[in-house]
Amino acid sequence: MSAGSALAQTINLSYNGAADIEKNAVHLFASNVKKLVEEKTNGELEIKLYPNSMLGEEEERMEQVMSTPSLNVASFAGVSPLFPEIYASATPFLFRDFAAAHKFFDEGEYWKAAQDEFLKRTGTHLMAVVEEGGFLAFTNNKRPIHSPSDFEGLRFRAMDPSQVALYESFGASGTPIPWTEVYMALKTGVADGQMNPPMYIILGSLNEVQKYLTLANIQYSDQFLVANDELIKSLSDEERAVLEEAVREATLINRESVEKQVDTRIDYLAKNGMEVYQPTAEELAQFKDIGLPSYLEWLSEQDIDQKWIDLALDDVK
Repeated sequence: MSAGSALAQTINLSYNGAADIEKNAVHLFASNVKKLVEEKTNGELEIKLYPNSMLGEEEERMEQVMSTPSLNVASFAGVSPLFPEIYASATPFLFRDFAAAHKFFDEGEYWKAAQDEFLKRTGTHLMAVVEEGGFLAFTNNKRPIHSPSDFEGLRFRAMDPSQVALYESFGASGTPIPWTEVYMALKTGVADGQMNPPMYIILGSLNEVQKYLTLANIQYSDQFLVANDELIKSLSDEERAVLEEAVREATLINRESVEKQVDTRIDYLAKNGMEVYQPTAEELAQFKDIGLPSYLEWLSEQDIDQKWIDLALDDVK
């Protein structure tokens, strides 16, 4: 590409969480996409970052990326109203480890079909799966959680309806609360607990208002880079290739960074007041025996075609 241009095309990239590459893996991803694209195009493509939900909460940002040539990193709360089949990829205990999750999204038939269907429905591309901090852990400020029975009577913040269903299967209640309101909800008792990877617990300073951390590793923690189709079509073949390669490189950087820091982040939380518990194999089996069938039943109640559930389950066999 030619050396810099005064007519550089600016592409907005929105997402949630602080502009902190140490604490927010989504910002690390966005920052690397920006850096790589601008380097590879000599500034002819400029990526402008909008962290901290500056352009709106999840559904607002999805509306924007569907209607304007832009990029957005969306959580399940943003994607699921348009494509509820995404919940099949969040089936509890679907992945035994990071490698299994990577293979599912890099090579699996479910994800290929999801990308095609999402484009048809929304006019936007699911360009990447953004690893955002490891596997989900439970926190609460009432009591240690060692098994599903310990959930009885607790109120948990839920990111979306699928988490409400999961909490209810364990005997707790779930209340949807936006990420930007989670800290105060926990501090004031609107919710007793929540579920996030260690990275988000640190990012949100949730250890200040939560005492107990349970490393149940029930679900893989990810978000999704969404690209407007008109934006993609407006790029030259070379520019599109650069964007796609930058996204691939940023994805790999995120995976390596997140996975290296999981234990360090857990240690940080333990040293900063949280009581950390690793369930035994028997206790994890209890979570799976209750959570998995309840979640699959909930999926079937959402009018999600069984083929999507089968695709997801078949990809991890």
